Amino acid sequence: MEPTTIYYNPRCSKSRTALALLKENGVNPEIIYYLENPPTTDELKVLVAKLDLKLRDILRTSEPDYKDLGLNDESLSEENLFEIATKHPNLIQRPIIVQGDRAILGRNPEKVLNLFAD
Repeated sequence: MEPTTIYYNPRCSKSRTALALLKENGVNPEIIYYLENPPTTDELKVLVAKLDLKLRDILRTSEPDYKDLGLNDESLSEENLFEIATKHPNLIQRPIIVQGDRAILGRNPEKVLNLFAD
């Protein structure tokens, strides 16, 4: 099995549940505490591509920074959004679980196991 990585926030119940599900199913992922170790712009681009989503799809619109930074402005370029998200990792939805060239956003932690269904 390919290595598994989880972008994790220990204060987030969804992150804790997803990590517990992984471990209960024999998966011992590399844990990246992304608030302390935010992904670079290039790493975030790779994550978004693996998720098969747009960056806007994984931004936390309820975060005060979202409004304060004017991210609801649709004219902001994708490149600007990536730069902002790497400087403000609290804006990124979590957890994100990666295995090989696939990733899943674990907002519904049960979906995490879909990475291993094949």
